[in-house]
Amino acid sequence: MNPRLFYLILLLILILSACASPVSETPILPPPASTETATPPPAPTPAPRSLTICLGEEPTTLYPYGGLNAAARSVLSAIYDGPMDVSNYQYEAVILEKIPNLKDGDAQVAPVTVRAGDRVVDSSGEVVALEAGVRVRPSGCRSDSCAVNYDGTSSIQMDQMVVTFVMLEGLTWSDGEPLTAADSLYSFTLASSSDTPVSKFLIERTQTYEAADDITLQWWGLPGYIDPAYYTNFWMPLPEHKWKEFTPAELLQVDVSTRAPLGWGPYTLESWKAGERIHLVKNLNYFRADSGLPKFDELTFLFFPDPNAALTALVDGDCDLLDPSLPLDGQVALLQQMQTDGQAQLLTAQSDTMEWLAFGIRHASYDDGFNSTGLHPDRPDLFSDVRMRKAIAYCLDRQRVVDTVLFGLSRVPDSYLSFDHPLHNGSLQTYAYDPASGREILQQIGWVDDDNDPATPRRALGVTRVPNGTPLILDYHTTSATQRRQVVEILTQSLAECGIGLNPIYHTAADLYAQGPKGPLFGRQFDLAQYAIGAATLEPQCGWFTTRQIPSTSNNWVGANVSGYSNADFDQACEEASQSLPNEAGYTSHQRAQTFFALDLPAIPLYMRLKVAATRPDFCGFKLDPSSLYPLAEIENFDYGTECQ
Repeated sequence: MNPRLFYLILLLILILSACASPVSETPILPPPASTETATPPPAPTPAPRSLTICLGEEPTTLYPYGGLNAAARSVLSAIYDGPMDVSNYQYEAVILEKIPNLKDGDAQVAPVTVRAGDRVVDSSGEVVALEAGVRVRPSGCRSDSCAVNYDGTSSIQMDQMVVTFVMLEGLTWSDGEPLTAADSLYSFTLASSSDTPVSKFLIERTQTYEAADDITLQWWGLPGYIDPAYYTNFWMPLPEHKWKEFTPAELLQVDVSTRAPLGWGPYTLESWKAGERIHLVKNLNYFRADSGLPKFDELTFLFFPDPNAALTALVDGDCDLLDPSLPLDGQVALLQQMQTDGQAQLLTAQSDTMEWLAFGIRHASYDDGFNSTGLHPDRPDLFSDVRMRKAIAYCLDRQRVVDTVLFGLSRVPDSYLSFDHPLHNGSLQTYAYDPASGREILQQIGWVDDDNDPATPRRALGVTRVPNGTPLILDYHTTSATQRRQVVEILTQSLAECGIGLNPIYHTAADLYAQGPKGPLFGRQFDLAQYAIGAATLEPQCGWFTTRQIPSTSNNWVGANVSGYSNADFDQACEEASQSLPNEAGYTSHQRAQTFFALDLPAIPLYMRLKVAATRPDFCGFKLDPSSLYPLAEIENFDYGTECQ
């Protein structure tokens, strides 16, 4: 018999025995009523409510300008709140009164007079000193067609953006000190330091960042810099009163910033036991405390590098939530069954990271001209013909990849934008798995099935810039990650249906992504290459495929366009869209850029990676947002138990 059931039956027998009437019963009279008023016992102090979240790794640092990993971003969501959150591809104000916009007047584009020697942003988007011959866009100009060459002497009017941010009144740090606009200015100063390892792109294009009063800040862009994401140009406050004695370089190392940062969010850090846990307690000075937030008195982050151990901890009640920093991709089937059995809740969403299959359109060896003869001829020109790229697209069973590797929880993309993105073009050329169409196109190009055996690779016969008899076997470069090996296996099978052979070449991540010319990816030395790239902004990343982004000797092999794709029409559409604001006509060029991309196929979007999390079955207030880098952004609203019903 189950021991627990035995004890329950025994307890029931004892209760029934106590309730049974004896054979002979002596009446018991009630005691005389007391004339004194009884003092009620003191109400018991409720036990503190606690929340435990399991992370897949220990944070590298908690300094916001340090090298944050995924676990660090989750912990920082508890220490800070905002200053803006992202939900469904929209920004939401947290410690600001509102998100600035042009319509309301808290963001403006105004003409400003510039002269020789002034710092401006030229028509190509670069920061330059204005001098003779510099090509700039006069006020009101948003494309290269109206740009002019500066004459070197006269004054000229260019557009300048000014954005005003107003913080909520009465904000405080968790130590009770006022949180003011000066803390945001201090943060800007830290980010501007050469010792602080953050992007300087926006800082270099900032003319002024200043405080108008204790809660109001203004950002002034350089003349000529038109930023579609202008409403995000607010630097998150950092506690000057605690950190001012340290240099920017020291803040990367000292505990006061890296292991116990002061914040304004729902929790404040109490202790960090290396390799094991981080413990936080409720911030009594949290600006939303009057709304009963956060819901818990204590918060603990545990480190579980092993996802199987984390799942066991979830079942045992040692974890209330499994953070997406845990590699749960391979546990989705198990979590689905656990959800069916009432043991857990499974949460999934597409991430901002897309897996790509790049074509080696312009191999690095072509940079000095294509050479098909001699002792060291260049690799055959396999992909400059767009028909070849389309044939391969038809021969890739990407839907099977999504259904098998991602358990059907994603969609096959048709662009560099997610289907959910508000700027996604819903009328694009698509390439569903259709091996018959793929074989037909290959035949037209000159890739023939000379032995009438579909199981063997086709051979070239009259293919431009490819020697006759060349077998259609493509080198496929990627990493040895389990998921990518699964993808390669599926795509090898589907490409074989078209007479295309694959030669998988697996690298370590460090080797695949090594800087060119040595690295196969950024050195543009591949036939096909599977890689991942993610966006840190909601703005469409058409720039990944512009000519300017081709990594080469001239730019020290830095650039995202590893295919070597170049199309002047695509470049123009992307540039016009990127130089326009959301309320301007040119912003719709994002639609045109996607159209060119889908027709030219410089690379094939395979799938959006998944975010996977899990919670105890009675958990609420938590969702995964595909557009946010901070999965625990709403941590103050997390709850479980009867309050969730």
